[in-house]
Formats: sequence, C-alpha cells, structure tokens
Amino acid sequence: MKQEIMTITSQQQLAPRIFQLTLTGELVNEMEKPGQFLHIKVPRADMLLRRPISINQINKEDKTCTIIYRTEGDGTKIFSELSAGDTLDVLGPLGNGFDVDCLSSGQKAYVIGGGIGIPPLYELSKQLKQKGIEVVHFLGYASKEVAYFQEEFMALSDTRFATDDGSFGVEGNVGNLILEAIKEEQPDAVYACGANGMLKMVAQVFSENPNVFLSLEQRMACGMGACYACVCHVPDDETGTKSVKVCDEGPIFRASEVVL
Repeated sequence: MKQEIMTITSQQQLAPRIFQLTLTGELVNEMEKPGQFLHIKVPRADMLLRRPISINQINKEDKTCTIIYRTEGDGTKIFSELSAGDTLDVLGPLGNGFDVDCLSSGQKAYVIGGGIGIPPLYELSKQLKQKGIEVVHFLGYASKEVAYFQEEFMALSDTRFATDDGSFGVEGNVGNLILEAIKEEQPDAVYACGANGMLKMVAQVFSENPNVFLSLEQRMACGMGACYACVCHVPDDETGTKSVKVCDEGPIFRASEVVL
C-alpha cells in the first residue's frame, strides 16, 4: 500500500450518475489482484474522510487504472466534476482481492454482479480468462437506462443480463438467471459483488460449493483496519463479539466466513 498524487487522464459518464475515471501514476505498479480498492481523498479541505472505490481495470503497460463510481453525495459529486489533468490523493491498493488461484485452466467460474458492484468484476474476469478459466457473467441492473459496461463484458465471455423492470434482459434480479443456469451445470467457483440481498442469495444457492467468494460493501472510515467502522460478524460465534474488518481482512470473504 502506498500513497500518491495520481493524475486523471480521462473521465466519462457511462449512465445517469455513473462515471468512469482513469488515473495514471506509479501506484499502478502495486496493483495485482482484482477486487482491491483505492481510498481516494476528496479534493476539498472540509471533507476529511476518503472514499473507497474498487479498481475496475489495471493497465501496467500504460501505468493506468480505471475506477467506476456512482455519485451518492458531495464527495463523489466533486469527483464527477474533475477532468483530465486534475490530480487526486490516492491511497492503495487496499483489501485482499479475489482468489483466482483456486481454479485451473478448463474449469468454470460464475461471475455475478449487481448495480455498482459490477465494476471490479471486469478485472476479475480478465484475469480468469487469462488463466484459461471458462467464465459466465450474470449482471443485474435496475433498468436499461442505468445499465453500463454490457459490451465490455460480452466481449470477454458469455454474459447474461437481468433488470428489475424487464427493460433489458430477463425481468427480475440475477437470481432468476442463476437458478436457470444451474439446472444445466454447476460452476467450480463463484464470485459475486453487489447488494447484501444479492450476496445472501448467492451464498444460499451455492451453499455446497466451497469456492464462493463475496465482495462485501460496508461504510469505511480509515480503510486500513484501525477504526473498526466496517466490521462484519462471523458464523458460529456464541458470544456475538467476534468479527472481521471488511477494509483490511476483506472486502472479499468466502461465503462460509461471514454472516450477511
């Protein structure tokens, strides 16, 4: 983990409130695992807490990385108003990242994402494909209007879509797609990132699979495990006092390791 003033090379809006921002700097050399995140300082003196945003793509040859974020408050709104040539104070990469070493060439992975949980799955899928893993994507959005990155995922591998209102892909959530898919086959590993309800569904559907990896979303403060603001309880804890920290022990956990 390092801290660096990185330079913005481009920013574009992908959908309402969804932005893709590319940064360049030496910090890219530290980025290895898909699913890690950056802790970015808002460039305004009165906003002290950094914003955790997952890494969407890593390009070491160009020394660039890409993040995709949704504007939720003043901090991310300020990010959205920046342009090429502006700089950001970035800390990272943070978090453990997805385990891609549990699979070998020829095996199959399900990659499942919902809403703003989708971005880190793109770098994950790229790395799985490089290892010779067969990947199937299941992506869910609220509607066609807020869907993004469809073509990028489709260019990598088989991609299936669902929207809450049925305006794009299958109507409903990604659970409908998954239940249909597992009638034909079972994956060797499952990777998921999205809302807590979707992660619960994934954990339940694949409860017999030991290789189910969930990326948890929690509000964070320090991002380094010091403040205990992002703890998650663990199973089989009769005292109710044991927990793990999402920022530095996660954000990715095996489904069997956490209580959702």
